[in-house]
Amino acid sequence: MYDVAIIGAGIVGCAVARELSKYDLNVVVIEKSFDVSDGSTKANSGIVHAGYDAVEGTLKAKLNVLGNRMYEDLCRELEVPFSRTGSLVIGFDEDEVKELRDLYNRGVNNGVEGLEVIDGTRLHEMEPNISEKAIAALYAPTAGITSPYELCIALAENANQNGVEFKLSTRVSKVYKYKDLFVIESNKDIVQAKYLVNAAGIFSDDINRMIGGTPFNIIPRRGEYCLIDKSQGAIVNSVIFQAPTKKGKGILVAPTTHGNLLIGPNAIEIPDKENIDTTDVGLQEIINGAKRSVNNINFREIITSFSGVRATPDRRDFIINVPVKGSVNAAGIESPGLTSAPAIAEMVLDLLISEGLKTNKKPKFIKKRIRTKTFIEMDEAEKRASLKENPLFGKVICRCEHVTEGDIISAIRGPLGPKTVDGVKRRLRAGMGRCQGGFCMPRVVEILSKELNISPEEVLKAGEGSYILTGRTK
Repeated sequence: MYDVAIIGAGIVGCAVARELSKYDLNVVVIEKSFDVSDGSTKANSGIVHAGYDAVEGTLKAKLNVLGNRMYEDLCRELEVPFSRTGSLVIGFDEDEVKELRDLYNRGVNNGVEGLEVIDGTRLHEMEPNISEKAIAALYAPTAGITSPYELCIALAENANQNGVEFKLSTRVSKVYKYKDLFVIESNKDIVQAKYLVNAAGIFSDDINRMIGGTPFNIIPRRGEYCLIDKSQGAIVNSVIFQAPTKKGKGILVAPTTHGNLLIGPNAIEIPDKENIDTTDVGLQEIINGAKRSVNNINFREIITSFSGVRATPDRRDFIINVPVKGSVNAAGIESPGLTSAPAIAEMVLDLLISEGLKTNKKPKFIKKRIRTKTFIEMDEAEKRASLKENPLFGKVICRCEHVTEGDIISAIRGPLGPKTVDGVKRRLRAGMGRCQGGFCMPRVVEILSKELNISPEEVLKAGEGSYILTGRTK
């Protein structure tokens, strides 16, 4: 029996889990994937939006600005990379400059601080590689960048360190209310909880219907990206947007917290909620969009492409409400969902309290995530001590990102340790470098096989059925 069950372990579900872990509550997170952050979160652009884009008076507007203000403290507590790079929305003609002024006024009404509409001269001083055709920009100094999957993992690990249970590889098939309890049936077991939080992302409309809430629909909208090598990471200093359209904020060009350059996404409505294919047409659209904004990008330095599916609701706002007594929807959380996540978590807690959840603060809440430094992060004295204790810290597995065997073993044995190659990749960046795992993947497979006590043929890249090996050749 649990006090609260959370369905979904993306950025919102894990933020709610961490918020609830501050109290004496028995909480469980149920996630269909093998790992947290394995849905839309892993393919998020990582932009911490300033808050000028959302329509005044919406939950998006309110929670974006509140969430943005929470990021520095949150990322410091969880030891997650975050940088206030600022953002620029560039305009190419007078009609777009008018749009920039409208965005400025909206941002001021939303409470965004420091906004300016700057002219072309200042724009090109700030960003020398911006297209010479850009004549003005909306400058938002409070915008920033983070690593979305690292933040989600950190939220989950910290929640777990504070007592929250995670049931992974657990696909919910049925949810209903029996007397005053929610009953959640899955491929693994049956869970009962007094309160329920629906943070199921692109499947949140299905969960809402199961519990009897007023129906809404989630429209899957795929966005494709290209990740470019660190050689191109300094092309821009801030996040570069184009004036928005009805489909979104357009193709962005942004530095990443690890020194790469990211371009994308487009926005394609698709029938299949789990279709994360990339297409030649889509990737060319992204490249052409990036070329329009920024000069001098060497697109031959693209090291990978990927896509994610956004949980776009059939209305223009987040769906955060009480569908039936004792439950809360945190649904339709598209952009700026990453930015809003910590504020969404507080709102969900308030709604649960209004539904009767009793909250007593934990006297020994672990505020800072207990995290083991990687070998490359250690100073010389720490490196000597680590090597003395475990010589495997001296055995480099991923040359591109300087990840050692000791790092990988520590991660696997840590809280919510990875069980897949992609799980290792998202925690340590092994396989995220220029060669994209060409050298290190076989060794990561070998280490996972040994640590999980399974055969190499059983090691998965990501989810169910994603086997890397089919058998021995010699």
